[in-house]
Amino acid sequence: MKISMWPRHWPTENGLPTRGSIFFVLIVVIILLITAPLVEFNPITIVKSSGNFFNFVSNLLTIPEWSYLPILTNKMLETIAMGFLSTVFSCCFSLPLGILAARNSSPFPIVFHVVKNLLSFMRALPEIVWALLFVSALGLGPFPGILALTFVTTGFMGKFFAESIEVVDVGMIEGVEATGANWLQKVYFSMLPQAMPDFIGTTLYILDNNIRSATVLGFVGAGGIGYELISSIRLFNYGRLILIVLAIYLMVTILDYLSTQLRSYII
Repeated sequence: MKISMWPRHWPTENGLPTRGSIFFVLIVVIILLITAPLVEFNPITIVKSSGNFFNFVSNLLTIPEWSYLPILTNKMLETIAMGFLSTVFSCCFSLPLGILAARNSSPFPIVFHVVKNLLSFMRALPEIVWALLFVSALGLGPFPGILALTFVTTGFMGKFFAESIEVVDVGMIEGVEATGANWLQKVYFSMLPQAMPDFIGTTLYILDNNIRSATVLGFVGAGGIGYELISSIRLFNYGRLILIVLAIYLMVTILDYLSTQLRSYII
């Protein structure tokens, strides 16, 4: 007997979708119809522009400029270093801020609200905006990019850390408190051990994200491979562009593999 993997009716008593489901779908469709003109979304434009897209991609099928490899390698190492250093600095800053921003570990309510709003402010603007500000103040180079990534990443990691601490088991906290432990001992011996797996997972994700973001900050002169990428596109230097695209792809693929292996080893 052949069993269909897909149900022919809804998992309800009458086999029909619920009113709530229908209402939700209608709301989503209405929102899409309203917002599509605001962002100038037009499927016809996509179809008409497909020729330009495939023409650009076909230009990448060219002989790579192999003499560019030494410069490419140096810029890729610079990009990786930016992502790694910004992640390390963010861990140092965000862990104490995350403890102070968690409702159950913050020593005073006023500290909780101040630090939580500070973290919201730090992640309010994207990295490229902060990179523009730091480049204007410090000049071109990777250092403004590291500062921009560190600033924004601290806001995100502090938020993730605070949320991880807020959902720890209360029983272990009460057990440590019963021994007469002070605030710092309670955080160190009961909260951090429970939240550590989330800390590690978040840190690996942020490292991956920072290295990807570092490739974009070069667009505004904040170091990394981004400046070489945007210059090759503007100058139609497809021999260099194909090498840059392949290098970024390899970097992301290797990073994903290493992150997966490291996460599995830690778990």
